[in-house]
Amino acid sequence: MSRYEAVIGLEVHVELKTETKLFCGCSTEFGKEPNTQVCPVCLGLPGSTGTLNKKVVELATKAGLALNCEIGTYTWFDRKNYYYPDLPKGFQISQVFRPIAESGYLDIEVNGENKRINITRAHIEEDPGKLAHSGGSITNSHASYVDYNRSGMPLIEIVSEPEIRSGEEAKAYLEKLKSILEYTGVSDVKMEQGSLRCDANVSVRPVGTTTLGTKTEIKNMNSFRAVQRAIEYEVERQIGVLQYGEKIIQETRGWDENRGITVSMRNKENPDYRCFIEHELTPIELTSEWIDEVREVIPELPDARRKRLVEEYGLPAYDAGIITSSLALAEFFDASLQKYPDAKTISNWIMGELLRLLNARNMELNEAKITPAGLATLLELIKKGTISNKIGKEVFEVMFEEGKDPDQIVKEKGLSQISDTGLLDQIIAEVIEKNPKSVADFQSGKEQAIGFLVGQVMKATKGQANPGVVNKMLRAKLAE
Repeated sequence: MSRYEAVIGLEVHVELKTETKLFCGCSTEFGKEPNTQVCPVCLGLPGSTGTLNKKVVELATKAGLALNCEIGTYTWFDRKNYYYPDLPKGFQISQVFRPIAESGYLDIEVNGENKRINITRAHIEEDPGKLAHSGGSITNSHASYVDYNRSGMPLIEIVSEPEIRSGEEAKAYLEKLKSILEYTGVSDVKMEQGSLRCDANVSVRPVGTTTLGTKTEIKNMNSFRAVQRAIEYEVERQIGVLQYGEKIIQETRGWDENRGITVSMRNKENPDYRCFIEHELTPIELTSEWIDEVREVIPELPDARRKRLVEEYGLPAYDAGIITSSLALAEFFDASLQKYPDAKTISNWIMGELLRLLNARNMELNEAKITPAGLATLLELIKKGTISNKIGKEVFEVMFEEGKDPDQIVKEKGLSQISDTGLLDQIIAEVIEKNPKSVADFQSGKEQAIGFLVGQVMKATKGQANPGVVNKMLRAKLAE
């Protein structure tokens, strides 16, 4: 494999966050009954014409600016002609010749190294309908059904330069792109709902050459991890084909998640879409003043926010990167910090307990019931010694599941930390009596033995004893 290098370009389709479709007033709400959010325009019925949704232009411009693109002041729509059952008009309205944004870039970090991936273009287009296959995938189905609710949904397609060299770089690029689009409010970027979809163009070539190899296009990848795995498999497959002296076929391939392989779907040798200008829609003319107005409402983006967390609050770059990778996490952090001004402690709890529970339950942050104010109150209880750090984690889990106030949980479950020296004195005496070897070890100079004894007291009190008080009392007792 060291004789070859991968050449990868990504085409990312992003559903814009609008209430109505690109050229009609049909709702964009997800999850409705099939074919209930349609009209003559998005069904492509003869004689129907549409009107451009201004919000789409605003969001596309905002996305282009956030991706460091040049915004076109005079653009238009084109017809991209091809036949497929989910395309009712027989052509797709897109921006083939004059995109709204081009010549941008975003920066990624992989294994501690920074790399800039250039973006060729970002253009507006309409989404086709959605096929539902009887067998779960097109390759093993006897029938397919079409839902046109998605037909006419507003998209931007973001096309990268073929500068990505591995599946890991592709995953990093997508994660960065997703966070930028989420921060700007351009899209809800929910892959599971089809709001963000990615196709990967993959080819390989001998190291040191500049001529591009024959590419294949991979589809049906429903997660960033799937994109990485699909690319890694396809690169190995193509190298194997070339090493056997055979040729790569230019085709569309699907990713089979269960088998971990790409499978041939259809030949794609020199497709001719017979594109021409859509004269039924007027061109889009944008003034520099209007573009500047859109630029001014772009919020703080992930890189700037990450830098702020490092420079203003002293967070390690790793912590700041995790927190700013998601807008919801970043906002949760900021809101918690307003109530409890200790950035590192908040970061530790977000990266530890909060992400652990979200990942274990496969949940999004907005599905959890814990609040920033609740976390701040919990940390105050730990700081004051009302509860131990260990008990705090138990309380946190109840807050996560039920949304209760931490004071209420501590009171209901009797979790307050035991600092009563009279009660602790009796428990400590019993621990000393039951562990003569550890007592002898400590008295002979083995400092670590005190940790074991403290642990035994904590165990006897079910974690409710104040460990600082216990440590102090044990040392005093063993010094007698």
